[in-house]
Amino acid sequence: MIKISPSILSADFTRLGEEIRAVEAAGADYIHVDVMDGHFVPNLTIGPPVVQALAKIASRPLDVHLMISPVEIYLPEFAVPGVEIVTVHAEATPHLHRALSQIKERGCRAGLSLNPGTPIAFLEPVMDLVDLILLMSVNPGFGGQSFLPAVLPKVAAARRLIQASGRAIELEVDGGVKPDNIAAIAAAGADVFVAGSAVFGGKDYAGAIRELRARAEAAFPGA
Repeated sequence: MIKISPSILSADFTRLGEEIRAVEAAGADYIHVDVMDGHFVPNLTIGPPVVQALAKIASRPLDVHLMISPVEIYLPEFAVPGVEIVTVHAEATPHLHRALSQIKERGCRAGLSLNPGTPIAFLEPVMDLVDLILLMSVNPGFGGQSFLPAVLPKVAAARRLIQASGRAIELEVDGGVKPDNIAAIAAAGADVFVAGSAVFGGKDYAGAIRELRARAEAAFPGA
């Protein structure tokens, strides 16, 4: 039920392939890839060639989070074989239905992300298309930020929407996820957790992932 998606934004980019293999061996369920354009968010990270290269070496599903605008014109370059999930932001396009449909047409699962200040109502018209909901618990752009507790009611509201839909939609939270808050996030209804410095910040990747998973599993409703 619980999945941990280590964010390579906190990895050592001089040995990115080794870092991915290390967290896969340590028990990662997904590999979270943050794509930032310096326009939609105030940071630049990586582009299609890097994602396409990672798709060839990763043994766990790539969880590609596009923080870019415009987004539709670049989807064919990111929704490639080896990429499991492509997530776009509701704030990044006026054509959300089209973007989500494009992702699914290319054989990937479609994710929809909301920034902390974006209302949950943006999800309602496209619940039939989304396979993953990603709620940002920091304002996107940089790693290492602190979790915003005000997002917890939003997580609970998204879980209620998922239950009402009757669909198997994953609920992911990204931003400041740590051992001391993951239980509260899981209790609100999240089942996928992006963890950057909480995993890559130490030397024991397996121990970090194991602790995060155990705390989340113990708190998730119905556990």
